[in-house]
Amino acid sequence: MPTPTIVLGIESSCDETAAAVLVDGMLRSNVVAGQDVHARWGGVVPELASRAHQEHIVPVVEAALRDAGVERKDLSAVAFTQGPGLIGALLVGTCFARSMAQALGVPLLGVDHMQAHVLAHFIRDGVDRPVPEFPFLNLTVSGGHTLLVLVKSHLDMEVLGSTVDDAAGEAFDKGAKVLGLPYPGGPLIDRHAAGGDPGRYKLPMPQMPGSDFSFSGTKTAFNNLVQRSMQGDPDFIHRELPHLCASLQQSIVDILLRKVQKTARQAGVRHIAMSGGVSANSALRAQFNALALREGWQAHVPPPAYCTDNGAMVAMAGHYLLLTGRTVDMDAVPHTR
Repeated sequence: MPTPTIVLGIESSCDETAAAVLVDGMLRSNVVAGQDVHARWGGVVPELASRAHQEHIVPVVEAALRDAGVERKDLSAVAFTQGPGLIGALLVGTCFARSMAQALGVPLLGVDHMQAHVLAHFIRDGVDRPVPEFPFLNLTVSGGHTLLVLVKSHLDMEVLGSTVDDAAGEAFDKGAKVLGLPYPGGPLIDRHAAGGDPGRYKLPMPQMPGSDFSFSGTKTAFNNLVQRSMQGDPDFIHRELPHLCASLQQSIVDILLRKVQKTARQAGVRHIAMSGGVSANSALRAQFNALALREGWQAHVPPPAYCTDNGAMVAMAGHYLLLTGRTVDMDAVPHTR
């Protein structure tokens, strides 16, 4: 009986410490530890994130191995997020992965975080889900990144567009902060928007060439709207909160999907996909699927657990890297960009 290929994936790029185990490409465990410490500061504090990763990484990895029914000596390779991300956070995962791989005498796999988000579509966990057919267009949308990627194979990807300023997730969180909502504000915007009118307040639509995005103008216009209205009506936010959330959300969704539509048409793809933390937004998911239906495309969005930062996507990327022999040296260093 052949020896199974077992890959441990470690994610530590921002404020989630995560680990997962794949056995012959099938997900056996996926453990994530969040960091509530950032809520009081209204955003991720890099130094606090690094300290929390140091506290969490050993128990998270141990839990992933235990849940998978795997011992350290059984591992075929160790995959880790090499970048992009916060340098201190990345260093924790990198140093741990290097030490573990070296101690076990197994290959080390350096994973690109953005590539891993795309490969979340291919995670196999026992649930029958269709996967995108190559080539497909992927909208990778998160708190730190907004990209349109033409995916030609599991490891061959071309960035067709990116944000020139803020990421979509950052626009959600900063808009939430203007409204006095706690961090992370994106999910709260989504929740309050359910009871609001998305057409109540019109925000400007940026005119960016090609497939690039811009969210800074929308963010600034929303801030100016709120501040100006508050001067004459101190209860403005309280009274209009659902409509403000719905209007901001719809503006961001419109920016994203107009570029998806334009770029997918130009690329001639029949499958469009979306990944990253912001892809959990309910309005974005619904309108993404509706766009695909109108255009005759097949839409793909991973389950929410694989949209936010997680170890499963890192292990999945590591699986394909291992198949092609793309390992890194034991002195590999992280990169922030």
